[in-house]
Parts: sequence; C-alpha cells; structure tokens
Amino acid sequence: MKILRILVSFLAVATAAAVFAADPTGTWTWAVHSPNGDIGTTARFESKDGRIAGKYSNEFGETTINNATVEGDVLAFEVVRDLGGNQFVVKYRGKIEGDTIKGTIEAPGFGGGEAQKFEWSAQRSTPAK
Repeated sequence: MKILRILVSFLAVATAAAVFAADPTGTWTWAVHSPNGDIGTTARFESKDGRIAGKYSNEFGETTINNATVEGDVLAFEVVRDLGGNQFVVKYRGKIEGDTIKGTIEAPGFGGGEAQKFEWSAQRSTPAK
C-alpha cells in the first residue's frame, strides 16, 4: 500500500511537470554580437513524437538543433557548427517567459582556450501552434 502511494505521488509530480512545461515551439530570432558586427540568427522549434526538434540558421547556413530539452520553463539545446573544417558544439540554455528566452550561450575556446559564455535573449516571431 505504501509503495502504491509513493508511485501515485511520483506519477502526479511527473504529470504536473509535463503539463506545466513551457512551450518552445515557433520561430525565435536574435542577434549574436561579434567583433565583426551582429549576426541575425533564427531557430525554429516544433514538437515531434513528444520530443523537441528544430532548425537553426544564420548567414553561415542552416543546421539541425540537437539534444533539445525543456525542463519546467528552461530550454536547452545544442548546435554543431563548422568553422574552416573544424566542427564545434555551441550550447544554449535559457528561461522561457512568454515570447522571450533569456539565458546563456556556451561556445568552446578556440586554440585550446577556455569555453566562452555569452548572454542570450531571443524573441518568438512566430507563435507556438
């Protein structure tokens, strides 16, 4: 009986977390600030088979969004980029508040340097469906 209560409590908490998770679907835009000027960036998220999938694009091309998760109101995802034949992973993490995401971008340090962290703020330009 005690195990049943624990199981029911666990399922209730898990269901509530899924119900109240923020919805990242839609198109999000932001600018990445670089020494050479701002780079307009777009991410399109959709929900497929209970998972978050999407595409990321900027002036350097389009790529698939990897490892996207939403836990509560926090969205996290990764993008693999290529610079001169060298691939690297850029990690995004941010809190969704309505049609805004604010958080951090983590990019690897080049030439063996430390990882770089930047602030990130995106606006949803196409609403969730």
